[in-house]
Amino acid sequence: MIGRREVLVEQLVGRLYRPLLVAALVVWLRGHNAPGGGFIAGLLAVAATAGYALAFGERAARARLPLRPESLTAVGVALGVLAGLPAVVAGRPFLTHFSGEIAVAGVTLPWSTVMLFDLGVMCCVWGGLAALVLALGRRA
Repeated sequence: MIGRREVLVEQLVGRLYRPLLVAALVVWLRGHNAPGGGFIAGLLAVAATAGYALAFGERAARARLPLRPESLTAVGVALGVLAGLPAVVAGRPFLTHFSGEIAVAGVTLPWSTVMLFDLGVMCCVWGGLAALVLALGRRA
């Protein structure tokens, strides 16, 4: 929160926060089959966090994160490593990806270990850059 309270900015950012996160999820889901993926999804998510921090302050933005930024980054690294383990178990090189289809409620959906890897990248980018943005917000 910089200077005086800006009601219009608060209203705009408050209404854009969730749509930005939904857009991040859509980009993440497209990433394993089309351009996009974890990095761009993470940038969209951190844009939501940064906007919220500018409008409502560092503490309010931190409260909206699913985890502390450092923990979010650590979860992302763990997911990236986890995405490579099925290949090792199958005797293939680390991060060799597998894919297929799964039936959920009568609908056949594609899956891939790339999805898990991209989710890890998204969490790393969101957590790492959110930590930076929120630290800068404390100093302002």
